Amino acid sequence: MKKILSLVLMVFIGITACNAQESKKSNTTNAQDMKVQKTDAEWKKELSSEQYYVLREAGTERPFTGEYTMHFEDGDYKCAACKAVLFDSEAKFESHCGWPSFDKAADNNALIEREDRSHGMVRTEILCASCGGHLGHVFDDGPTETGKRYCINSASLGFEKEK
Repeated sequence: MKKILSLVLMVFIGITACNAQESKKSNTTNAQDMKVQKTDAEWKKELSSEQYYVLREAGTERPFTGEYTMHFEDGDYKCAACKAVLFDSEAKFESHCGWPSFDKAADNNALIEREDRSHGMVRTEILCASCGGHLGHVFDDGPTETGKRYCINSASLGFEKEK
């Protein structure tokens, strides 16, 4: 019985490890389709280390630490890398998840959705359609009529106040 349990555990760990390695992917899939194309050296020069980690390496900032988590001014939230408008402040809501949350994009063509199988989960990753930068993930548990919760890293955002 112990041998069977050990074997099952080893198979599970092996599958999980393979899945995690498989999910490491470039954020610029179909880079030729991106409007803004830069080298890693150019991105590193333009972005802070945290922005580079989130936007170019698909990292995640710690919850409740981001500049825009509890930010509710009127204006546009833009990609910190390429300045493309991603979300309008009217779409922002307080989700208590630790990251800025929105129920819809500013434009139907502003975001790219892609399956993400990292960390042993299946989620939908959100990328900037202009530069391919990792923004966060979208979930189908939002409290508004869209049913969506775009959970976005503050480090991937900039903000332009409404004039």
